[in-house]
This record gives sequence, structure tokens and C-alpha cells, in this order.
Amino acid sequence: MNALLTTWEALRHEPIFWLTLTVLSYYFGIWLCQVCPPMKAVPPVATSIVLLIAFLYASGTNFQTYFQGGQLLHALLGPATVALAVPLYEQRSHLSKLWLPLTVGLIVGALVAMVSAMVLAKWFGASFETVISLAPKSITVPIAMGVSEALGGIPSLTAASVVITGAIGCAFIRPVARLLKEKDEAVIGFSTGLAAHGLGTAGAFLISRKTGAFSGLGMGLTGLFTAFTAPFVVPLFLALLY
Repeated sequence: MNALLTTWEALRHEPIFWLTLTVLSYYFGIWLCQVCPPMKAVPPVATSIVLLIAFLYASGTNFQTYFQGGQLLHALLGPATVALAVPLYEQRSHLSKLWLPLTVGLIVGALVAMVSAMVLAKWFGASFETVISLAPKSITVPIAMGVSEALGGIPSLTAASVVITGAIGCAFIRPVARLLKEKDEAVIGFSTGLAAHGLGTAGAFLISRKTGAFSGLGMGLTGLFTAFTAPFVVPLFLALLY
């Protein structure tokens, strides 16, 4: 037992251990989808998140310790986001024909994402700061935290709501598309990126390269649109709600 404890104490402070655990949990999610048909509705990213949280909680490990290894993957988020431009460039001819519906969908979808979160939070009795914090839940974490902090929200709560939103959106891409009988990959992808940012985009790429490309477009444009409009939209609706 002492040997195990000594080994664990040595491993938990090694960044490579947490990096390896993160990668293995993701591949476990992929394997689970392959061997268990019902799990195909749950993307590997969501499975990985649940497993990692459970392991950190069970082992009493704080996030700072985990992030020593996780930051190695975090550093790749920038290049990975930029790389989304490659599949999007491949769809440039299709994109030029859809600029009007995509623009309308962006404006309506981003506004609904903000307003619906605020209204529901107020309806369930959330505090003033919580209502603000949930408004940017559908955009990527760095932008969402900046918007939340600027408006007087709680950045850590915003980050948590963004991750939960992305995981749910990623898990329900296919079921919602089937429910709505939507088969256009551009529509599915753009709406996924708009509502579920990076995690949704990861799930969209599992459907097809085209779906992922439009999801990346939706994620980027929604983040940009929300960052510019939230300072005006959020105070306006706060005045109506309170």
C-alpha cells in the first residue's frame, strides 16, 4: 500500500501523467461508442470530461495540478481553431450561396441564446450576477469569460456554463437533426457551432468534414457577434427582467 501511495504521489505531480490520462479518456470514449451502440449518441469528448472530473474528484486532485499536463493540450487550441479555416475554405463555393440565411440565422440564434438563458435563469430565481454570467453561455470560453467579467458576472460560473452547454450540444446534434428532419450538413453544422461552440464543433466533425467546417464558422461568428452586442443586449434585458 505504501508503495502505491508513493507511486501515486510521484505521478500526480508529473504533467505527462495528466496529459496521458486526458488522451486515454478520449480514446476510451471512442472505443465505448464502437462497442456500445446506445453510446453513439454521446460524443467521446463528453465521455472524457465525465471520466476526468470523476477521477479528479475521487483522487482529491485540484484543477491546478491537473492543468500542469492539460495546458499542453490547451496550447494547441489556438492552432486547432485556426486550422478550422482549411475545411471552411473548401466549402467557399457553397458558402457564397448561403450568406443571407447564415447571416439571419446568426443574428437570431445568437440573440435567442443570450436572452433565453437570462429569462430562464431569472424564472428559476437565479441571482442578478448569475443571470449575467449565463448570458454568454453559447460562445467559446475565453470570449465568454471576458464578456461576463465586463458586464459584472462571475467568470468561473460562465466557464462552467459554457462547458455544460457545449457538452449537451455535442451530445444532441444527431437526435435533434433527426427530430427536425434536417439533412443539410451546412445547416446542422452552423447551428451546432452557433449554440455549442468548440465542443459542438468537435462533435460536428464526427458527422462529416463539411458539417464541422460550417460549425467552425458558426462558432467564430457567434463569438464575434456576441462580444460586440452583449454590452447592449444584456443591460437592456436586465432592465426588463428587474
